[in-house]
Amino acid sequence: MILCAGECLIDMLPRQIDCAPALLPTPGGAVMNTAIGLGRLGVDVSFLSGISTDQFGRLIEAHLEASNVDLQFAHKSDRPTTLAFVDFSTGTVTYDFYDENTAGRCLSTTDLPELPDAVDALFLGGISLINEPAAEAYAQLASAYPQKLLMLDPNIRPSFIKDQAAYRDRLNRLLAHSDIVKTSDEDLEWLFPDAHDTKEGIAALLSLGPSIVLFTEGAKGATAWRKTGGTVFVSAPKTTVVDTVGAGDTFNAGFLAGLSDQNLLSPKASANISDTQLETALDLAVRAAAYSVSQQGAQPPRREQL
Repeated sequence: MILCAGECLIDMLPRQIDCAPALLPTPGGAVMNTAIGLGRLGVDVSFLSGISTDQFGRLIEAHLEASNVDLQFAHKSDRPTTLAFVDFSTGTVTYDFYDENTAGRCLSTTDLPELPDAVDALFLGGISLINEPAAEAYAQLASAYPQKLLMLDPNIRPSFIKDQAAYRDRLNRLLAHSDIVKTSDEDLEWLFPDAHDTKEGIAALLSLGPSIVLFTEGAKGATAWRKTGGTVFVSAPKTTVVDTVGAGDTFNAGFLAGLSDQNLLSPKASANISDTQLETALDLAVRAAAYSVSQQGAQPPRREQL
């Protein structure tokens, strides 16, 4: 089983109904999207987050259950659900977040479950690693189970970070425990502003702990860099781009599903993965992401749709 631990929220999307402006509540959140993607690909997956008992929390639960995501580790509370009001009016996507005292934000270390041996791997990332106490709860979860594979996607959002020093410290601790890290140009520029190029940034990232760094380049494809040396590149299939929301989250789901298919969900297996095995996992990742961008909204594919 893969446990995805991190944010879930409601995106309030602007719509027009009978020529009047309206808002459509839609379940979202990077880590939840990855859990949805794994469930739709037929992988045994569970989701850990603080989930509200309010109407939006029930909407999130129904969304997860419809994609075969297990919720045995989720922590329920009567705190409200995080809301993200999405604005497209400026030509770029901006968000207004309502996250104070929410069920997700207030997840604490005392709410963390004991994980059974059936959980082979952990996936963490997104904005859930920024704000305390939840961010520290997820960091503690990662450090408590070094025997389990850990994949991390920081998906850094600089505008959300109020305490850079604390956030960098938390990321460095998580990177030290990570086996696999997904990154992009934007992430590397924030993490290593003094790096001269991508290669230098990835080398710096590998030196912090992970065995594999996955570098995504959108329509070009993705490259896996290994600490032991060498790279594996897979080009992305051509598709008509409708919406890029959730593409990276779906990529993460595809890669983890590719590892699961090959029984490679362990730190030792990831450290010793072959080129062929890496290529197989990357291929599923880019095909899943390509399907996602051809759909409106974050819509990871099911196996039969690939």
